[in-house]
Amino acid sequence: MRTALCDEFGIDYPIFAFTPSEHVAAAVSRAGGLGVLGCVRFNDTEELERVLTWLDDNTDGKPYGVDIVMPMKIPTEGTSLDLGAMIPEEHKKFVDETLLKLGVPPLPEGEGREGVLGWLHSVARSHLDVALRHRPVLIANALGSPPVDVIEKCHEHGIKVAALAGAAKHALSHVANGVDIIVAQGYEAGGHTGEVASMVLTPDIVDAVGPDVPVLGAGGIGSGRQVAASLALGAQGVWTGSIWLGTEEYRNLASNQGWETAFTRATSSDTVRTRIYTGKPARLLKTKWTEAWAEADAPEPLPMPLQNLLVAEAHNRINASHDPDVISMPIGQIVGRMNSVRPVAEVVASLVAEYDEAVGRLETYRK
Repeated sequence: MRTALCDEFGIDYPIFAFTPSEHVAAAVSRAGGLGVLGCVRFNDTEELERVLTWLDDNTDGKPYGVDIVMPMKIPTEGTSLDLGAMIPEEHKKFVDETLLKLGVPPLPEGEGREGVLGWLHSVARSHLDVALRHRPVLIANALGSPPVDVIEKCHEHGIKVAALAGAAKHALSHVANGVDIIVAQGYEAGGHTGEVASMVLTPDIVDAVGPDVPVLGAGGIGSGRQVAASLALGAQGVWTGSIWLGTEEYRNLASNQGWETAFTRATSSDTVRTRIYTGKPARLLKTKWTEAWAEADAPEPLPMPLQNLLVAEAHNRINASHDPDVISMPIGQIVGRMNSVRPVAEVVASLVAEYDEAVGRLETYRK
């Protein structure tokens, strides 16, 4: 499992792993892939500074990446208080009544009430500034192409830029802006995702951008067979996310028995694509929380970043309740294969071994 991207980034396997956990990112990089730390959870740049310093010191000198969220549409600026005033009272009332109906207890006074400010353009730029003081080899933007000045700034520091795309036309726009690597994220993926499945999307984007622009296949990748399929479709590597939620290292960030019960018992049919998490379409685990928002009397989700600010405290309350029937979790359809919690190194090793087995099996078909 070796492509030109392995030489480009100094990695053993073209396995790119998005994760909000620095422990997972470091473990993936140490195992030969490229761990990519998601920064949206960091409201405090000092905390991000500490975490990236930890990554610098705990990856055995191996490369890692950073993922930022840089939305392009308003409202993107201002404080959480300014934006909070834009949230309709009917939405707040719906959230409060739904939590009561689902039996979700309140948090202790003063805890968990701040929204995730990483969805704001200004905060994402501060994340970039912090990252450039460290040694990432890749900056990825979860919402497509970042502004051209951001791309140029990364290039000045010798850092490659990746952007997610859900359609060939989006990929072409990213390339025109100077993006180096396209992540072709199919419908199956967790979190923000488009409407075209990976089997169709990956070759569409590969053909659109041409042989000089590397493409990473994403969405529905949780085994070596799926890695082999993605490379067969023309990708030079894979972008993975959901499978790392089921690792022992992830427990350093989210020790939640209800959460683990929720994903280990789920099937590939137990997810839903909805705007209730951030205001943009994202795939979540299907629970009583997502079902409540699908009821006829539920309000329409607000645009980003207002929706996330609306539900931030609710998500903290839900997670603290440890109730697997209510948990709010972005995760892809690959959840149906996530039946146990394993160390990162074991997951990487299984991806590589299954890939070799799949390629070997294909070779026998040629005889």
